[in-house]
Amino acid sequence: MRPKSQIGNLPVYQPGKPIEDVKRELGLDEVIKLASNENPYGSSPKAKEAIVAELEHISLYPDGGAVELTSNLAEFLGVNPGQIIFGCGSDEIIALIARAFFVPGDETIMADQTFSVYKSNADIEGAVCIEVPLVNGKHDLDAMLAKVNERTKIIWVCNPNNPTGTLLSEQEVTAFLNKVPAHVMVVLDEAYSEYVTDPSYPNGIRYIDKHPNVVVLRTFSKIYGLASLRIGYGIANSEVIRLINQVREPFNTTRVAQAAAKAALKDQEYIAKCREANRAGIEQLQAEFDRLGLEYFPAHGNFIMVDVRKPAGEIFEALLRKGVIIRAGHSKYPTHIRVSVGTPDQNKAFIHALEQVLNVEKAHVQ
Repeated sequence: MRPKSQIGNLPVYQPGKPIEDVKRELGLDEVIKLASNENPYGSSPKAKEAIVAELEHISLYPDGGAVELTSNLAEFLGVNPGQIIFGCGSDEIIALIARAFFVPGDETIMADQTFSVYKSNADIEGAVCIEVPLVNGKHDLDAMLAKVNERTKIIWVCNPNNPTGTLLSEQEVTAFLNKVPAHVMVVLDEAYSEYVTDPSYPNGIRYIDKHPNVVVLRTFSKIYGLASLRIGYGIANSEVIRLINQVREPFNTTRVAQAAAKAALKDQEYIAKCREANRAGIEQLQAEFDRLGLEYFPAHGNFIMVDVRKPAGEIFEALLRKGVIIRAGHSKYPTHIRVSVGTPDQNKAFIHALEQVLNVEKAHVQ
């Protein structure tokens, strides 16, 4: 049985190592996972209540169109319900966009160090990936524009960028979109938007009316703390959403996920508290990196990418043996690790372990 030729050498996505595996493999009782940019404070209590209540209906198929959730979200975002599509995480929306719009030979542009799912889905559909180097961890929008031609179908822009955490300002994004040809779709991936506190950050949804070629991606997996339920969404021109919906499988989000998302959306007080705690965590980690003399990219999501000045894979393994899971393996940044922002105690434990791994003499952590 032969697969598509373009997937023969396609790498399998490697998620953050599960806590349970590390405990079992290394015989550890306590493990801290700071690898997958999860919310360390979990989801809203209201979402948990909704999950429990929905278990009564677990034998029933979900609403295939997520009609009530769509209505609630549309009101919250100030868009029409027809401008929203839900998926099994925003990852599925990426896959659906690729399925709906790419034909073999199309070109697609992305940063050379960004969310890997853009490239993998383009590869599956036979599109040609044009990867543009980041500059100081940021998208080089001018260089990306220079790669546009008549074969270009989609440009992917992750803002804040994963894994570097860097941010593109409203001024930068606006100037970029004004120069992108109308035949080219621009996907603005804003998975971490709710964590951003920088006033220069743009709300991608506001571009859609002027630029019908813009699609915005967001998710309930990050600040909303519903990662295991897998529910994300896209916002775009209603005709674009209609086309994406044509390739969507039925019942792609569960009853439990829809119920939890509806409840989580209503608890914006909880979201604000998580955003504030995350900003404090970033400041805590940055202060420690400064003390240790380690350089890092400006952090605007719920993670920081820091240069440990040693092979990142070695640091990953050494931290793993101390019960701390982080992320390494970023090909363009071989001495950088990405660490998710945890609770104050988790951050402190990570820094303590990092000091030991880096053989730092002063192991005192403020």
